[in-house]
Amino acid sequence: MRLLTPTAALAALLVFPVLAADPAPGAAATPAAPAASQTGLATATVATRTVPREYRLDGLVEAVNSSTVSAQTSGQVKEILFDVDDYVEQGAVIIRLKDTEQRARLAQATADQRSAAAQLKQAREDNARIKGLAEKQNVSASALDKSTADLAAAQSALEAATARLDQAQEQLKYTEVRAPYAGIVTARKVAVGEMASPGQPLISGISLQALRVAVDVPQSLIAAVRGGAAARVYRPDGTAIESKEITIFPYADPGSNTFKVRVDLPAIAAPGASPLFPGMFVKTGFVVGAKEELAVPKACVVFRSEVTGVYVVGLQGQVQFRQVRLGRDLGDAFVVLAGLTAGERVALDPVAAGVVRKDQGAARPAAGDHHG
Repeated sequence: MRLLTPTAALAALLVFPVLAADPAPGAAATPAAPAASQTGLATATVATRTVPREYRLDGLVEAVNSSTVSAQTSGQVKEILFDVDDYVEQGAVIIRLKDTEQRARLAQATADQRSAAAQLKQAREDNARIKGLAEKQNVSASALDKSTADLAAAQSALEAATARLDQAQEQLKYTEVRAPYAGIVTARKVAVGEMASPGQPLISGISLQALRVAVDVPQSLIAAVRGGAAARVYRPDGTAIESKEITIFPYADPGSNTFKVRVDLPAIAAPGASPLFPGMFVKTGFVVGAKEELAVPKACVVFRSEVTGVYVVGLQGQVQFRQVRLGRDLGDAFVVLAGLTAGERVALDPVAAGVVRKDQGAARPAAGDHHG
């Protein structure tokens, strides 16, 4: 066996990488086979895609219907049927007032209306009789005029009595306070036994079936929003609710120099069906155009504790784990902010790529021992 001197061995080590890297005369400059065939890994090419240009701001969820019900008649609070946090159907009775006085007024108005109807009937009969006598010239013209006036007065008296009866019936209805819409009771302002008077607040509530989001938009963005920007409200799980119903206030807040924008949400079929509730902060995005972003499929991304990365497959089939910084979720992919460049290939199966990387790492020391 021929032994190499130390100087000759060093020269051989320096020359070997160059010989390995240079292709044979007449060979192509590109790799002989793609990375997928060399490693057996399925890969995806990192590329740019057109994504919406979106500005995200904090918004506050509000109930479209939020009100306080007040008393419309006077009376003692007799019964409170719902309390705070109770769900109330539209039209349900929530408070009952004592109605003794209202029923008495209704009885009186009913009697007055009947009396006025009887007087009108008598006036019509008298007027018809006097008209018959007047045709035969058996009564004076003044008597006919008086009969006609009495008939008109009786008609007016009946109309006034009917109006008082309607008013009394309405006052009796006011003793039963009903919910103007379906919703949740948020505050109770009276107790049983208290005296309620017209205009006094009784109970407050909100509806969960009609919601909107209020956003303070900086003045630098308001022109783009006015230009017909679409709005997206993001749920806590990251999914978005699309909305085209946007209301922009025509003035800026003098303190913050921001414009109030309201984004109406689609109607909710059933209470509690939406994960959004009044008072919650949510992210609201305004889409004002489009731009090119580098993206990587979700299947390629590996989350390890606080490290996020992908397995990059090189031209020669070498597998490397590379840390990346991700942007927003595009549904089937993530925007890549740092760590990758367009054209690189990443493994679609991170588990299999990790196994290949481990095998390649174990093979390198073994090859070094063999050459040594």
